[in-house]
Amino acid sequence: MRRVLTVSTVNVNGLRAAAKKGFVEWLGSTKADVVACQEVRAELKELPAGAAAPEGWHVVHAPSAQKGRNGVMLFSRAEPEEVRIGFGEPEFEDSGRYAEIHLPNVVVASLYLPSGDVGTPRQDEKERFMTAFLPYLVDLRAKAEAGGREVVVVGDWNIAYDKIDLKNWRGNQKSSGFLPEEREWLGRVFSEAGYVDVQRKLDPEGPGPYTWWSYRGKAFDNDTGWRIDCQIATPGLAERCTSVVVERAESYDRRWSDHAPVTATYSG
Repeated sequence: MRRVLTVSTVNVNGLRAAAKKGFVEWLGSTKADVVACQEVRAELKELPAGAAAPEGWHVVHAPSAQKGRNGVMLFSRAEPEEVRIGFGEPEFEDSGRYAEIHLPNVVVASLYLPSGDVGTPRQDEKERFMTAFLPYLVDLRAKAEAGGREVVVVGDWNIAYDKIDLKNWRGNQKSSGFLPEEREWLGRVFSEAGYVDVQRKLDPEGPGPYTWWSYRGKAFDNDTGWRIDCQIATPGLAERCTSVVVERAESYDRRWSDHAPVTATYSG
C-alpha cells in the first residue's frame, strides 16, 4: 500500500429497490475507491444505468443462478488486474456469494455469507459454506503475501462475533448469527487464518456500532441492531486502517436498505 485506499461495503437488500431509494445518489457522492455490494438480487440488464454502469467505475457482478437471490458486486475506480468469481467450491460457484478483484497492492473481496435458520436446510448450507471458506481464506492470504498484496474481505458475514456486536445478545443465543459454533468459526478466521476485524481493532470496547436493523418494529429508531457487516483484513492492511465509519441513515425514512454502508480508510 503506497496511497490512501477507501473501501465501502453495504448489503443493498435488492439493488433495484435501493437504486430507486437513494443508492445511486449515494454512490455518486462517495469518496470510496472500491464499493462492495451484497444481496444485489438482479441481473445487470435489470438495473438502471446508474447502478449497472455508473460513470467512472469498473463493475464486477457475480449473480446467483437462482433468479432474484443473493448476488454480489464490486465497483472499482481503478481497473482490476484480475477478477475472481466464487472460491472454488462447486456448490457455491454460481451462488452469487463471493467475488474478488486484484488491484496493484491489495485484493478486495465482496462476501455474502449465508444467513441460516436454525433447524433448517439453510443452516446446513451456512455450515457447509463456512467449512469450505475458511481454508480458502488461509490460501488467499498466503498467495496474496507471495504476490506482495494485502487482502480485505468485506461484506455481510452474517455472524455477530461477540456480545458487544448485537443489542439483544441474551435473547439471541440460540439464533442463527450468534450461535456458539458460528462465533467459534469466526474466531478461527482471526486465529488460524490470521485476519483482523478492523472495526474492533480501532474500537475494541463497543457496543456496536451496528450495521443492520430489522424493518420490524422500532429496531432502527431504538438502535436495536447487529454488527454483521465487516471489513476483515490481513494484519499489514489492518495496521494501516485509520477510520471505520458506519454510514447510518439520519432517519428511518431516509434508508435505502436495512443495512448501512461500512466505510474504512487505509493509509499509504
